[in-house]
Amino acid sequence: MAAIVGKKIGMTQVFTEDGTRVAVTVVEAGPCPVTAKRDPDRDGYAAVQLGFGEVGEGKLSKAELGHLAKAEAGALRTLVEFRDEGDERSVGDVVTVEDFEPGQRVKVSATSIGKGFQGTVRRHGFSRGPVTHGSHNVRAPGSVGASADPARVFKGVRMPGRMGGRRVTQRGLRIQEVDAERNLLLIAGAVPGPRNGTVEVRTDDRG
Repeated sequence: MAAIVGKKIGMTQVFTEDGTRVAVTVVEAGPCPVTAKRDPDRDGYAAVQLGFGEVGEGKLSKAELGHLAKAEAGALRTLVEFRDEGDERSVGDVVTVEDFEPGQRVKVSATSIGKGFQGTVRRHGFSRGPVTHGSHNVRAPGSVGASADPARVFKGVRMPGRMGGRRVTQRGLRIQEVDAERNLLLIAGAVPGPRNGTVEVRTDDRG
């Protein structure tokens, strides 16, 4: 499984050889040094840890700097583990966008854009109530539970609340282009997260 950590730059469009316009998301991915390996015998699972995003040493703790020093890596803001039984990389190796190729299916994980506290119309797509004849139920959620029995609101009822700001994985995306010189991946379609947000790109075996 190929995997890498990057930063979402934004969206643009490219044209194929036959003139088809494709909307793509530009991701600046890597280079990501391997900062740790997880062994099934020692840790209970197999994984490779990648680092991304150079920062000043003053922004990290001594423990974090000591951990990165073992891999001879500089001060990195983000560390992400990718579980993979067959990964043969060792600590100190560097992962780049060259591990991916155009046409490859990938899935992208990131923290979605936070929308704050939202009502049911925006959060769940509810229809509004009548706005004439003195109605006060324009954007109210309506009935949410029974009366005396069971005398409570069941869990899972779609109600107003915090929207966005959670981990989202978009599957079935496709690599459109790979720019190894500038460490860029052009992914067809939209990926979660805001501009300059951290994203995790890995191959999607289920396509």
